[in-house]
Amino acid sequence: MSHDSTAAPEAAARKLSGRRRKEIVAVLLFSGGPIFESSIPLSVFGIDRQDAGVPRYRLLVAAGEESPLRTTGGLELTAPHGLEAISRAGTVVVPAWRSITAPPPEDALDALRRAHEEGARIVGLCTGAFVLAAAGLLDGRPATTHWMYAPTLAKRYPSVHVDPRELFVDDGDVLTSAGTAAGIDLCLHIVRTDHGNEAAGALARRLVVPPRRSGGQERYLDRSLPEEIGADPLAEVVAWALEHLHEQFDVETLAARAYMSRRTFDRRFRSLTGSAPLQWLITQRVLQAQRLLETSDYSVDEVAGRCGFRSPVALRGHFRRQLGSSPAAYRAAYRARRPQGERSLDGEAAMSQAGPGGPGAAGLTGPVGAVPALLHPEGGVPMQARRAAAMSLPGSRTGA
Repeated sequence: MSHDSTAAPEAAARKLSGRRRKEIVAVLLFSGGPIFESSIPLSVFGIDRQDAGVPRYRLLVAAGEESPLRTTGGLELTAPHGLEAISRAGTVVVPAWRSITAPPPEDALDALRRAHEEGARIVGLCTGAFVLAAAGLLDGRPATTHWMYAPTLAKRYPSVHVDPRELFVDDGDVLTSAGTAAGIDLCLHIVRTDHGNEAAGALARRLVVPPRRSGGQERYLDRSLPEEIGADPLAEVVAWALEHLHEQFDVETLAARAYMSRRTFDRRFRSLTGSAPLQWLITQRVLQAQRLLETSDYSVDEVAGRCGFRSPVALRGHFRRQLGSSPAAYRAAYRARRPQGERSLDGEAAMSQAGPGGPGAAGLTGPVGAVPALLHPEGGVPMQARRAAAMSLPGSRTGA
C-alpha cells in the first residue's frame, strides 16, 4: 500500500531552480549505512537501461560526510562527489542513516534544506526518513519508515505524522518508504511518476520484482511497542489491556484507567508508540486471533469471543483488512506450512495456556515491569512461519 498525497498541490507543483535538472538524481551516503538499502537507488537510477525502454537518469553519488564511508560487512566506499553535487539534482535520495538516535551532520542537513527550498524532490528510504525529519522536511507531513523504527520516529519528531502501515508515502516533493524492498517500491513509483507505467513496468521486469505491490507493512509487523514504554505510567495500562483482550472494552476504558481524558490519552499514547490507541488495540486483538488460529482448534466464532471482538463479523472484517485473508483461510495456510509434530505441540500449549476466561495467549501475565516481554508478539510461534502463512494467501507479496 502506498499513500499518494493529494493535499499538497503546491508542493507537487513547485519548480526547480535554474541550476537543477529533473533527470539528475543525487544519492546521499553516510558511514555506517547498510549496503543493501544504499545500493537500491544506485541500481534503479544509475544503470543505463534505455534498451529496455527505461528513460535514463543521471546519477550523482555524494558523501554526506568525509570519505571513505564504512558500511556493513567492513566495506569502505569512496563517493565520487561531495555535498556540492546535491546543488545540481532534481531528486535527492537518502537511502539510509546509521543510527535512529544520533543526529546527522549539520552540513548535510543544510544541503537538504537548500535543495528542498530550490524545488528538488527529497526522498528518504527506510531510516533515511530520520535524516529528512532532522532537517525539518517532514514537519506537519505524513511519512513512513520501517515498522520497527516508526515508534521512535514518532516520539523523536512529534510533528511528523508517522504511519507505520504504509510501504511508502508520496507527499509531493517529499517521499519516504519502509524498509529494504519497500525502497524498491518507492523508486519504481518515482519512475512511474516521471515516465509512466510502461517505463516502470519495464524496469520492474529487469529487476525481477512486481511493478506495483498492494497492501502495506501490516502483515510484517512485530506488534511490540518500544522498550522505553516500560518506564512510562502508561505501561500499566498497556499490560492490563494485553491481559484482558478477551474482554470487550474500548479506548475510553483505557483512558479512564490512565486517569486521562480521551484526547490526552490519545495524544500521549501516540507520542510513545507512533500509533493511535484504537488502531493499536485492534491490531493486538487481530494478533491474538492469529495466535489462536495457529495454536488451537477453536472455531472462528470462539476465537472472536476470546479476542474481545463483539462478533465474528467484526473479527473477519479487521482480520481481512490487516492480513488480506479470512481467518479460516489464514489458519489453513498456516497449518499447511507447519510440520505435523509442531502443530500438535502448538495445540497442546495453546489449550494449557488458554483458561476458560483467559485470553488464550502465552506470556501475557507477569509484573508491569516486564512490559517489553509482555508485548512480545510471538507467543512461542515463529514469526517466519506466521509470515509464510500470510504470504501464501491470494494477493500476497514479498517482504517489505
